[in-house]
Amino acid sequence: MDKLQELTQKLYNEGLSKGKEEGQAVLAKAQAEAAAIVKKAQEEAAAILAQAQKEAQDYKIKVEGDVKMASVQALQATRAGIENLIVAKAVDAPVKEALSSADFLKGIIEAVAKNFSAQESTDIALVLPEKLQKELEPFVKNELSKAIGKGVETSFAKKVNGGFKIGPKDGSYFISLTDENFQELISDYLRPTTKAILFG
Repeated sequence: MDKLQELTQKLYNEGLSKGKEEGQAVLAKAQAEAAAIVKKAQEEAAAILAQAQKEAQDYKIKVEGDVKMASVQALQATRAGIENLIVAKAVDAPVKEALSSADFLKGIIEAVAKNFSAQESTDIALVLPEKLQKELEPFVKNELSKAIGKGVETSFAKKVNGGFKIGPKDGSYFISLTDENFQELISDYLRPTTKAILFG
């Protein structure tokens, strides 16, 4: 009986010892796997955070670049607007006034027509402002034809507000010297000077 009890106790102790060892092995394995899972999760979290920080930095740089470009464009547009306003105020009214004056136009028409007729062998055609027909028609018929020694075909148009158009009588082309053309020409000369005065 004592031997049986001793044997039973021995078997029990060996089983308990073996169970403890297996349990400790399973626990150690579980702890190692848990540590590996935690480490992997931490690495993934660090990678996600690093990517998010990089994207945030890239976005910040892009936004700063966009804001800088927008501010430069806005400044340039504002400068151009100021420049255009000043040039327009300086040019538009005086040019329109001068090219709506019959006396002023007569001198320009005669100078251009003489130069034009010297280069062209045909009679010339003029398109003049309809609003100045009474003042300009006698000048063209009587004085201009004599001054250039050629025939002048004249028409008057509403769409020509100031200035005139000139070309050969066959109508193959016209050179436009209207108030809009003069304004554009003078504005082109004034813009660089105005820009330099305003903005250095």
